[in-house]
Amino acid sequence: MEYFVWDVSPEIFKIEIMSFSFAPRYYGLLFATGFLVGYQIMKKIFLHEGHKEEDLSSLLFHMMLGTIIGARLGHCLFYEPEYYLSNPLEILKIWKGGLASHGGSIGVLLACYLYKRHHPDQGYLWLADRLSIGTAFTACCIRLGNFFNSEILGKPTDVPWAIIFARTPNPEPRHPSMLYESAAYLVLFFLLLWLYNRKKENTRPGLLLGTLLTWVFTARVFIELTKENQVAFENDMMLNMGQLLSFPFIILGILLMTGKYKTIIKVPEGLERPSSPPPQSNKKSKTKK
Repeated sequence: MEYFVWDVSPEIFKIEIMSFSFAPRYYGLLFATGFLVGYQIMKKIFLHEGHKEEDLSSLLFHMMLGTIIGARLGHCLFYEPEYYLSNPLEILKIWKGGLASHGGSIGVLLACYLYKRHHPDQGYLWLADRLSIGTAFTACCIRLGNFFNSEILGKPTDVPWAIIFARTPNPEPRHPSMLYESAAYLVLFFLLLWLYNRKKENTRPGLLLGTLLTWVFTARVFIELTKENQVAFENDMMLNMGQLLSFPFIILGILLMTGKYKTIIKVPEGLERPSSPPPQSNKKSKTKK
């Protein structure tokens, strides 16, 4: 059987001048595209629901830092803790690779909290729900970036849609696992968009974030079955690290999606809805004399 061969350089182009080298990658382009699309979605929502566009720059900064720092620390602590604890400076060398989506998810949720502390007019779940829409699209783009990098490879297989990644040490037909994830996240993006557009600002708090967490990490549990293990210690495990880390997110997602979290905790002020109203416009109202 003939299989599709993927033999595309991860670099868009490369410029070399003496000792200087510049080679932007498709991964970086797709990562940036995901964030920019997410930014535009949030901008439209912010303006529609009466919030200031100026807040978006701060929000984007928090989200980018939360994603990158969380994803990096997640990889270092969940997958190779002994190495990175012995060589802590290696944690900073993010260009060498090593990002974990579970850590990125935790980073984004923490970044939301830090941002919300300075913006009481935006409830935590209000904010996280709306960020979920752009996050799903960004996740789709990131997995496409993994495809261009020929990384996060699937297991060898003989299914008709298997792909041979020619730029890997063992080019043989494999599951395109990163494309499975990318497709799942794209479907999720349209689902979240539809859920939001039904009621817009009246969308029940926690519904979109809960749907995101449940969908993403349930898909992850099953798609991991088609992936190669990332680290050697996973070879002796019934479920790999990616699957084990997914279950807490799935449980949290179901609680948020169904609203059952209210039966477990006392909902603090500012969790679901803004703890203060959106700032009013500076325009003075005209009165007749």
